[in-house]
Amino acid sequence: MRADQSRLYADVQFLTELQPARNYRNLASLNQAADYIKAEFGKLGCRVTEQPFTVAGRRYRNIIACFGPAEGERVVVGAHYDVCDDTPGADDNASAVAGLLETARLLHAQAPQLKHPVELVAYPNEEPPYFASDDMGSAVHAQALHEAQVPVKAMLCYEMIGYFRDEPGSQRFPNDALAALFPNTGNFIIVVGRNGEEAFTQRVQQLMQGVAQLDVQRINLPDSLSLAGLSDHRNYWRYGFPAVMINDTSFLRNPHYHQASDTIDTLDFRRMAEVVNGAVAAVVALAT
Repeated sequence: MRADQSRLYADVQFLTELQPARNYRNLASLNQAADYIKAEFGKLGCRVTEQPFTVAGRRYRNIIACFGPAEGERVVVGAHYDVCDDTPGADDNASAVAGLLETARLLHAQAPQLKHPVELVAYPNEEPPYFASDDMGSAVHAQALHEAQVPVKAMLCYEMIGYFRDEPGSQRFPNDALAALFPNTGNFIIVVGRNGEEAFTQRVQQLMQGVAQLDVQRINLPDSLSLAGLSDHRNYWRYGFPAVMINDTSFLRNPHYHQASDTIDTLDFRRMAEVVNGAVAAVVALAT
């Protein structure tokens, strides 16, 4: 089985059409997104739970789906479902939530062969004003795993996986040193890890590249560098859990980042599906 572009499109469409925008202030829209994710997980017969938490008097919810055995060293896959300000957030981050839901659908067929538990988590509060704080949904989830002494084998974070370009020069870089290492055409996906976890980052990249009909690059950066920890994986590093971000390079490629123009028509669903195909292959390999 391979990822279904029409299902990815339907998921992105639902999320981007929610009004008002699904940001931290608009709990009704956030809850509609959470309910949708929970319902889609629920169609698969997996174990679905919620992890509620309160920030500034507002109640937020992580939505969790579990596949494979209940106990053992865990593989976590996450994506945030909130947006920045009043943007539609097609790439940031409906693309990743769609990828998470499609991952669940593909894992459903392979659940019997999993030797390790696989936990898919959809988070709120990745965007400002909660980014890099303990109020991120992923911070709540990672801390709960740590406090329960749950061993985590790997964490993969989907963050903006839908924007690709084929024009030379469409990929930008923060400095010349990085520009010398990577293609200048924005038609690849990249696995981002931190220094010291090069072998893990390389393994995820190679597992993805073996299946995805798409160029899969990798990079390891100091976790003190802001580019390294720009999503939910950062909160798993805190507890020593191996974690990477699967990303289309965000604002280094996508001019619609955090803009009202981040709409569904800017996304490439064929390539997004290939990202999911690669990530699912990596998750299954890590969990078996």
